[in-house]
Amino acid sequence: MVHFAIPNKLDDEGRLDRISLALSAVLFVSPWALGYADNALAARTAWISAIVIALVSALATQHFSEWEEWVNLLAGAWLVAAPWLLKFQIAGDAVGVFTGVGAIIVTIAMAELWDERHPGQKPLPGP
Repeated sequence: MVHFAIPNKLDDEGRLDRISLALSAVLFVSPWALGYADNALAARTAWISAIVIALVSALATQHFSEWEEWVNLLAGAWLVAAPWLLKFQIAGDAVGVFTGVGAIIVTIAMAELWDERHPGQKPLPGP
């Protein structure tokens, strides 16, 4: 029988932070790629949010700090809410990328915060 070592930390070596970093790149190019660059408010919001998430995620890949995950959690929540708060919810492609990327970033941040505060426990029941 083969036994696999499972690390205690959910995100050893910053894998999840690199995913957040990649998602920030997706968000940054999305106004051009999805054709909503002419919606100045949506495009600027995407670019500024992507830069914030990229900077925080890049720092987190180097060394875990809980504050970085809290910033990403808030940034992800902001992305989910921004289309309605800033009233560009009619830009369907923008809403899709904002809510999708935001939800994933929130999930990653919550998982890392859970892992930091509850080492060795799984956040969801599973095998």
